[in-house]
Amino acid sequence: MRIYTGTGDKGETSLASGKRVPKYHYRLEAYGTIDELNSVLGWARVKLNDSQTKLILRKAQNRIFTISSFLAMDDESQRAKLPSVSEDDIIELEQDIDRMQVGLPALANFILPAGHESVAACHMARTVCRRAERLIVKLADSVQVEQSHLKYINRLSDYLFVAARKAAFDTGTEEELWYPDYQKRGF
Repeated sequence: MRIYTGTGDKGETSLASGKRVPKYHYRLEAYGTIDELNSVLGWARVKLNDSQTKLILRKAQNRIFTISSFLAMDDESQRAKLPSVSEDDIIELEQDIDRMQVGLPALANFILPAGHESVAACHMARTVCRRAERLIVKLADSVQVEQSHLKYINRLSDYLFVAARKAAFDTGTEEELWYPDYQKRGF
């Protein structure tokens, strides 16, 4: 299989149906960002030590690949052949959020996405996840989007926030708090 085909050299690509669209097409923006999310999830997995979180993120990579496939398909009949993202997948994220929160200090301030590499990796994944969510919501204004996909992506961003906090706790890294009066504090 050749990696390069030359068919996109003029700024167009094909959707799963074969329909040619410009590379800035709203579907490509959505599933391209999902692809980016998949990459940063892989990076976060490398940086994390918690085996359960790493397993959940591996599963998440598979789920969001499914979501990406749905977004790339503009032919309803093709979508029926794909696996689905289920309510059980969302519940699994919620249950692991609950597991990770046990023992974490209460959060009274916003936190800065910094500290240990594993913390920063989770926050990077979280922000890409939020962008993917915004683009999928925008796409849903013009095409049918599975509600379970939106819900999963929303919950995954929550998951990544808590995973960052847990990574800070596990590595003994103090969370960096945001202070509205930071100038008075000399930051």
